[in-house]
Amino acid sequence: MKLSLVVPCFNEEGNIPLFYKAVQNDFKNAGFDYEIVFVNDGSRDGTLREMKKLLEGDIPVKIVNFSRNFGKESAMYAGLENAQGEFITIIDADLQQSPAIALEMVRSLESKPEFDCIAAYQESRGESKSLVFFKDNFYKLINKFADTEFRQGASDFRTFRRPMAEAILGMDEYFRFSKGLFSWVGFKTKFIPYTAGKRATGETKWSFWKLVRYAFEGIFGFTTAPLRIATVAGGASLAGFLIYLIYIIIRCSAFKGVYTAANSAVLLLLAIGGIQLLCLGIIGEYLARTYIQGKRRPIYIAKEIIKSKKYGEDTEVKNG
Repeated sequence: MKLSLVVPCFNEEGNIPLFYKAVQNDFKNAGFDYEIVFVNDGSRDGTLREMKKLLEGDIPVKIVNFSRNFGKESAMYAGLENAQGEFITIIDADLQQSPAIALEMVRSLESKPEFDCIAAYQESRGESKSLVFFKDNFYKLINKFADTEFRQGASDFRTFRRPMAEAILGMDEYFRFSKGLFSWVGFKTKFIPYTAGKRATGETKWSFWKLVRYAFEGIFGFTTAPLRIATVAGGASLAGFLIYLIYIIIRCSAFKGVYTAANSAVLLLLAIGGIQLLCLGIIGEYLARTYIQGKRRPIYIAKEIIKSKKYGEDTEVKNG
C-alpha cells in the first residue's frame, strides 16, 4: 500500500460522501494504490452510517469506530495505528484541506528523498483578529520556553513516511499534542503554504475555549517553564515584602507616619495567598497528568474496526 489517508471524524455525516468523491476525483490518475482510514470519534449523527455505505466502493476503506468520543488527538493516533501505507496523510473530512494537496505532498516526498514529512501551514487565516492574535502569541510563548520548536500556523494536515509514523506511535502518552510530537521526533520536514477552503457542510467543532484548552495541553506537555513560576513568584513576593518593610520603617522613623498594621496585613495576605494558590494550581496540573498517565489507560477504545472486502477481512476489534 502506497498511501493511507487518515481521516478523524466527529459528526461529519454530510461531509463523508463529499470527501470520498473528492478523493476519487483527485486520485483517479494517481498511479498508485491507497486506502482511506476513517476514525469515527463517537459521532452522534449518521457519520458511521455514511462510512459504511462506502465499504462497497472502489477505494479500500477501513473504519475505526470508537466506543465514545475520545478527541481528535486519539483519533489521529488510532488512524496511524491502523494505517498500512508507506506514506500517511492526516486530513480532515470537511474539505477545508483538499485531497489534491495531499497528492501533491506525496509527489513531493517521492521526488525529495531527503525529506521525511511535508506539512501544510496557512499563510493567511480567515479567522477573527482576536483568534489570530491568540494563536500567534501562543506560538511565541511556547517557542520561548519549550525545547521543541513549533512552526507558527502549521496544522495537522501533513504527509509523512512510515518511519516517522512508527516513531509517533512509539510515544503512547495519554495527553497528546500532535503538533509538538511531530516536531519532537525530529524528522526533516518541509513546510508548504495552503489556503483552507470552506467547510462543505456543518460547523467547526473548535470553539474559542476548546482552543484555549488545547493550547494548555501544548504548554503543559512540552515545557516545564510554568513550574518555575513558583520560584519566581516566591522571590518576587519576598522582595516586595522587604521593600515594603523598609518603606514602613523609614516612614515611621523619619516622617513619624502612622503604621496601619491591619491594612498592610490584609494586602500582604491577599498577595501571598494568591501567589501560593497560583503555584499550587500549576503544580496540580502536572501532578494530575502524571496521575492519569500512571493509570496506563488506553488512548482510545475501538468498539469495532470494519474493513471493506478488498482487505480480505471484515471486522476486528483493537484498542490503542
